Amino acid sequence: MAFPPRPPRGNFNPRFRKEQQQEHRTNHMIRVPQVRLVGDNIEVGVYPIQEALKMAQEQQLDLVEISPNADPPVCKIIDYNKFLYEKKKKEKEMKAKSKASEVKEIRFTPNTDDHDFDFKAKHAEKFLKEGNKVKAYVQFKGRAIQFKERGELLLLKFAERLGDSGVLEGMPKMEGKRMLAIWAPKSQKKKEKEKGAPS
Repeated sequence: MAFPPRPPRGNFNPRFRKEQQQEHRTNHMIRVPQVRLVGDNIEVGVYPIQEALKMAQEQQLDLVEISPNADPPVCKIIDYNKFLYEKKKKEKEMKAKSKASEVKEIRFTPNTDDHDFDFKAKHAEKFLKEGNKVKAYVQFKGRAIQFKERGELLLLKFAERLGDSGVLEGMPKMEGKRMLAIWAPKSQKKKEKEKGAPS
């Protein structure tokens, strides 16, 4: 006796899998009696789900659930693919901005000579122009801690040198056996403003 084919076990329904992968519920995936519609192309208010779906269909757009936990859930009538594209684009831009800025460290000793100072200043200017922050510190070893003021003078001289490309975030301060100061890159607008200022 032949048995009828067994229905597939688990969630093998392709429609179900699509729903699982999608970030927002759209159109017929929204299974609630009513929704609150917001947006530019409709009259804001609470609508029965069938009416909201019909409105989306008439505009040849999608009904997209924006706030599923609201009561009733908040939906918008939009082009879902375009919405996802814009969202990804924004996230990518934000990621690029946060990734761009790093803190670069420059190390001095109280006895750093002019040649070494100049070499390190050039590196710091390059880092600031690339949009990174610069943390410069003077490392004191053993008895060198007596020459704190030498370290402070060195960092203030460094601040003067970086005046065109960076902004000192605060006066040099001691942290353990080192004195440090941090510079942020000068924004392009600030630079242009200073260039245009009458001398």
